[in-house]
Amino acid sequence: MADATTMLSICDPVHIVLIKTDTSGETTLVASYFLEWRSVLCAENRITNVAVELLGVGTESKVSVGVLNIRLEMYPKLNKTLSQEIVTTQFSLERQKTAEKERLFLVYAKQWWREYLQIRTSHNTRLVKIFAQDENGINRPVCSYVKPLRAGRLLDTPRQAARFVSVLGYERAPIIGGGNSKQEQWCTLLAFLCRNKGDCEDHANLLCSLLLGFGLEAFVCVGTKAKGVPHTWVMTYGIDGIITFWESLTGHRYIHNPIKPDDPPIVEQPKPLYPYRTIGCVFNHHKFLANCQPTDAVEVCAFDLHDESKWKPMSGEAIKSVCSPGATTALPPFPPLCASSVDAAVTSNELELQLRMLVVEHRKDLGLSTVWDDQLSYLLSPALAAYELERTTGVSSGNEEFQDAIRRAVPDGHTFKGFPIHFVHRNARRAFAACLRSPFCDEILCCRGDQVRLAVRVRVFTYPESACAVWIMFACKYRCVL
Repeated sequence: MADATTMLSICDPVHIVLIKTDTSGETTLVASYFLEWRSVLCAENRITNVAVELLGVGTESKVSVGVLNIRLEMYPKLNKTLSQEIVTTQFSLERQKTAEKERLFLVYAKQWWREYLQIRTSHNTRLVKIFAQDENGINRPVCSYVKPLRAGRLLDTPRQAARFVSVLGYERAPIIGGGNSKQEQWCTLLAFLCRNKGDCEDHANLLCSLLLGFGLEAFVCVGTKAKGVPHTWVMTYGIDGIITFWESLTGHRYIHNPIKPDDPPIVEQPKPLYPYRTIGCVFNHHKFLANCQPTDAVEVCAFDLHDESKWKPMSGEAIKSVCSPGATTALPPFPPLCASSVDAAVTSNELELQLRMLVVEHRKDLGLSTVWDDQLSYLLSPALAAYELERTTGVSSGNEEFQDAIRRAVPDGHTFKGFPIHFVHRNARRAFAACLRSPFCDEILCCRGDQVRLAVRVRVFTYPESACAVWIMFACKYRCVL
């Protein structure tokens, strides 16, 4: 039997996300709702029906999208039913307590910000982001968007986690009207994972949470990249002091070697490989630090986060007061990642057959016949596996065997051409249209010559939450006729 009093103390809501999927597989976030479920604790027969109005997201967060009727029933059965008065009183006390915590945090944040501006007046132009709006337009402390997240047995290494996050689709938050302003919308983790795509902030928050789960000291960095475009990425602080930047949209990693502007250059220092230009603040689930160095240029910043003359910290207790469970601005515990429901072999075969049909149609329109070489198609598999391994680990392997097999498969006097390309969706027509835009691929698909043989290989690599890395390679071999 479940203890009703214990259940009443569990204040985490049930997060409901509504997703629309069109015929092409494109997803759209329709609504995100936090359901207060504890009304069932005082319901007769321990069953209650609730009608909730779902509102839109982003710029439509005040627009109703429909009413959802929910039937709640508690399993296992409660040892007793609580009175309506007890449940109502509990809700009222929680609201008062969290409202006071949020008021005190806001007072503290304003005072902290004034102190930060007094250090240097130019600080008011730096990207120091204390609050961010979620998909419902609710302002939440940025620290609440990050929590240590363990992937169970679905991801084995931090680099594999970075690869997983990078194959989730990238899409900027929609904006109504003109101008270059960026729409403010940080998605909650469940909404991001359900729609399988999001902005750079969503990717960075997820990657930081996964790296924290793997035991690393990880932070989300808020700053800019080239041309002053706002951007977020992830940083890990090694126990040996090594700073590593992780680009959540690509999975790339960069070691940060700061340039000391006061030292006379003995040799000209190479420009940093990373795309980041300025940094305003870093944060994770219990720390928030603002950059108070004379310059916010990443290449000269020192990342000694314990040095308060370089990084101004917020009070850990203040952050905990509004980001711990129970606070209105705190998000419920992150859901565990789900294993992929995509069958990699079946999906690879289906995509390959669809692409073959598209190639035959395309060549037919050009007055060309198509002859497929199944053996050559099969020989492309090791190359696709090597490309994915390199994206995940940074290590290239197996190229010698691939080159040897291709040389054996292509007769003397014949030419071989191959074109690999990578996607994070499983739409064959979209992929084929993108391939045709490449002159190298178009040259293969429209190949003319003697004894022309075409090949195509698709390899789908599955990740949690049905995210996929799709590698496609088109190839041809032919005898040149001059």
